[in-house]
Amino acid sequence: MNNQIIRQIAVTAALLSIALISVTSQTVTPWFTSGDKTRLLQQQTPVSFGTSSNPANVTITLDPATTYQTMDGFGYTLTEGSAEVISSLDATQQALLLNELFNKSTGLGVSVLRISIGASDLSPSNYSYNETAGDIAMANFSLSGPDLNYLVPILKKVLLINPDIKILATPWTAPRWMKTTGDWVGGSLKTNYYAAYATYFVTYLDAMKAQGIPIWAVTPQNEPENGSAEPSMLMTSMEEKNFINNNLGPAMANAGYSGAKIIAFDHNCNNTAYPVDVLNNSLYVDGAAFHLYAGDISALTTVKNATGKNVYFTEQYTASTGSFSGDLAWHMQNVLIGAGNNWAKTILEWNLANNASMDPHTPGGCSTCQGAVTITNSSSYTRNLSFYLIGHLSKFVVAGAVRIKSTSSGSNIQVSAYENPDRSVAVLAYNSNSGSQTVKISWNSLAMVCTVPASTAATFVWKPTPNAISDVPLNQIQLSPNPGHDIITLKVPGDETNYTTIRFSTLNGKMVLNQSIAATNGVTIVNVSNLANGIYLIRIDGLSDHLYGRFIKQ
Repeated sequence: MNNQIIRQIAVTAALLSIALISVTSQTVTPWFTSGDKTRLLQQQTPVSFGTSSNPANVTITLDPATTYQTMDGFGYTLTEGSAEVISSLDATQQALLLNELFNKSTGLGVSVLRISIGASDLSPSNYSYNETAGDIAMANFSLSGPDLNYLVPILKKVLLINPDIKILATPWTAPRWMKTTGDWVGGSLKTNYYAAYATYFVTYLDAMKAQGIPIWAVTPQNEPENGSAEPSMLMTSMEEKNFINNNLGPAMANAGYSGAKIIAFDHNCNNTAYPVDVLNNSLYVDGAAFHLYAGDISALTTVKNATGKNVYFTEQYTASTGSFSGDLAWHMQNVLIGAGNNWAKTILEWNLANNASMDPHTPGGCSTCQGAVTITNSSSYTRNLSFYLIGHLSKFVVAGAVRIKSTSSGSNIQVSAYENPDRSVAVLAYNSNSGSQTVKISWNSLAMVCTVPASTAATFVWKPTPNAISDVPLNQIQLSPNPGHDIITLKVPGDETNYTTIRFSTLNGKMVLNQSIAATNGVTIVNVSNLANGIYLIRIDGLSDHLYGRFIKQ
């Protein structure tokens, strides 16, 4: 290793503080929602991790060294109708509700909202932003009407509570004059209006940006194979990829929106050929979105494996005519746990809010789609099933969390698990058994046992509380010249047997961690997480301890 590289590492090391910490027993907080409604996202008595060997019906084993997708978040669709009924609340109740939903400290911490571009079927009536036929330049485009009256003001209040929330925008239809039917329902986009429709999208992004509302991602069409909803529009995979490749993608990039994701499909899990076709034939597409009104949730894994691109779960409704217990079971198994375990980077339930009459909706829109909350009058609201469904993840798993490997020894306990950027862990489990089950969670060398009632969703949450062994002073960072490699050795002062070497390489003049890391004396680095630019969390397993080295630029 030449002197220039040694100097570079020495300078970089001087900018780093390094600490080694040991994880001891932890306190785990369970949160339950039961099918009989006796517990509704209810905090339970904490349970302690230890070296427990107590017997259990089912053992959940976590492997934090094996990681999967990084989460963008969890949430709902804030339809224009949802915004309208939320707007009917008085100022005090509206503030309470929005904080209960979106506050990351005291509420559910909802981190993703899907909104409609123009009307959805849960709007009181059909509308678009430009009904002037032939106006391909969008001179008459305007958000005026329902969006400026209700949706935009609510979104602004949400952004004040959670400025980091991600907003996904989806059209249910193009303006009528662009369609083959000239109607709100069905029909396809006329080929001579592809460019105009792309301009419509960009003008929408500009208009929302002017309102202070950044759009994180768009999908070209909600449910492109459903031409019977009101409103709706059909779009084949050939039409969608042509529209994205030739019009929408270039238009967004040229307008400065290349950072906004284009997510394809946005329809059911019974068709994987459509999203695979679009994803494998478009450089503009980030991934595909799914609903589960047909098919199997494993379709997400099928598409990810066939394309190497991201998958998202963006819609599933709970019905006002449904059973709380039955719907809790189905959604937990298929959506909250199923979608996560099949690589979904977002998990969204459908409608955020409606009134006691299941309104508003278009004449042909869904009349049984129950919101996460029901606005009963100007001074009160009630929480419904999907409030608790999403809450079991959004309250405990933040954007940027990574799904980690989890296995269950029993088929009656379904499970998924996540590690947050601050190293806190959340495990979501559902007991589908008709009786209570004792569940053991095995994590590193520790274990805990908790009884989960019948037909109950349980989120177990804990944050490792490290006991500081010591800070490693800079003179303990040993630079070990080794031809072809840049290596730093970490040692715990006073303990010559407990050390490991960490291999770096240089990339564009910067020092970066290699995933293939040298280890010595039985100490193994099992995971390296790049938390941010210049910040690394290194998990080291060795001897009887679980050591962590955190490199932080000062």
